[in-house]
Amino acid sequence: MTNMNTMDKINKFRDDRDWRQFHNEKDLAISICLEAAELLELFQWKNPEETTANNLDRIKEELADVLIYSHMLASNLNLDIDEIIEAKLEMNNIKYPVDKSRGNKEKYTELS
Repeated sequence: MTNMNTMDKINKFRDDRDWRQFHNEKDLAISICLEAAELLELFQWKNPEETTANNLDRIKEELADVLIYSHMLASNLNLDIDEIIEAKLEMNNIKYPVDKSRGNKEKYTELS
């Protein structure tokens, strides 16, 4: 797989197995949630340091699953991941100005 970007590699893996038929937007969104829940489960009832120290390989696997399904959903919708992240960062920059947000965990609707 020379000169293939991440999306090309994901699509090749999927297409080699004829799985495209199962990857509609609804099921990809569900899969993102399910994989995110599996990631979250690794942290349940533990402190973050304990989890990252003892389960880093599992964290990487579950995070990769979330990212793969996210890439696939973006691809299905013809969305450029870099563009949508950039747009969201611009929106967040407006919602969370540095002078009001720095060191503050409040939601933007609670900032004064």
